[in-house]
Amino acid sequence: MNGNLDQFGVLCRRLPGAVPAVADLDLPALDYADPTLHGERFHDTLRELRERTWVARAEPVGWFVLDREAVAHFMRTRSATFPGRKLLEIQGVTSGPLYERLKGNLLDLQGEDHKRLRKLVQPSFTPAAADAWRPAMRGHLEDLWESVAGDGRCNFVEAFAKPYPALMIAEVMGAPASDAPRLHAWANRIQQQFDPVKIATELPELERAAAEFVEYTRGLMREREAEPRDDLITQLLPAGEEGVHLVSAILVGGVDTTQSQLAHGIRLFAGRPDQWRKLAADPDLAAAATEEILRFEPITPFTARIMLEDVEYRDVVFPEGTLVFAVAASANRDPESWEAPDELDIEAERDRAKPLTFGAGPHFCLGANLARAELQEALAFLAQRMPDLELDGDPIFDSPLGVYGLHALPIRW
Repeated sequence: MNGNLDQFGVLCRRLPGAVPAVADLDLPALDYADPTLHGERFHDTLRELRERTWVARAEPVGWFVLDREAVAHFMRTRSATFPGRKLLEIQGVTSGPLYERLKGNLLDLQGEDHKRLRKLVQPSFTPAAADAWRPAMRGHLEDLWESVAGDGRCNFVEAFAKPYPALMIAEVMGAPASDAPRLHAWANRIQQQFDPVKIATELPELERAAAEFVEYTRGLMREREAEPRDDLITQLLPAGEEGVHLVSAILVGGVDTTQSQLAHGIRLFAGRPDQWRKLAADPDLAAAATEEILRFEPITPFTARIMLEDVEYRDVVFPEGTLVFAVAASANRDPESWEAPDELDIEAERDRAKPLTFGAGPHFCLGANLARAELQEALAFLAQRMPDLELDGDPIFDSPLGVYGLHALPIRW
């Protein structure tokens, strides 16, 4: 186990023999708000920190856990939950459209309420349900390809990564395909609610997006009340206001996450032509390629949990109310779990440990099966149509706080 806390024991300010609280330890800190913390520097920084310790300070709000075992523990434990509105409250946001939208959201619920609402939509996101949408995925990919096929270059974020998952989640839910551009614009904005820098600097824009999106969701529900259809929105009408929260959560959550993961995947393959050629030669590798990019570059690097009671782990107490950020970006490259973890290899044997990109425990990502299917179809499709893929300029990275995406990805083939 790396980061042995024995070195910190002598620094504990508590009485001899007492189990120290995490705040009593002299721990290094990660400057998560550093605007240069992205790309390779992001992973180099996390690797160096993980080699020093398994737990670090996330000043001023909480603590990071870094190795795979610790990350999995805090994701899964029922003594903690996703903090939901607490993350906003810490930053002084206690009312308004963004705060109200998170009320009743699956991310903000726990226990029986969370189980009950999740069961309402779970059947629509099983592996079999996701597989049933694969023909639609291929159809959307064909349409998007037609607009760039003759150019030999594009900004991948605008040409594919944004429209593709927005078109799919609209189809899955029963929203008009013509609304896809608005869906990805809203989703990209609203998901910035978990980025403390954007909360501090762009709150009015986030509030406006949340208000517009909730009104849009209510409009969809009213349309289905007047004209029911065979779609998920109609199925959720009996849930009333809870149905509004579910539709809103799925429409947002099903867009920017897949968008960001696909964009990073293409960025990674553009710098690894040997891996791209292997995928082009054998499209059956798409499933393994998807798992590898999910492991290598998780687009939710920091997953928050708040302690519901005092939690003792590795002879350290995390008191009730403590915020812990489980760092999947570090855990997914833990050498204790994977050989050569800093190499992207779509043919490597990685079954011994699963990536923690979709989380774990009660809040495991509802749309994981759909996202995997969308990524698999996109990678298999594009690898056979974009030979000699390479970057056509520098990618423009978003912050790894919240959903870690790309603003632009110029490529050519």
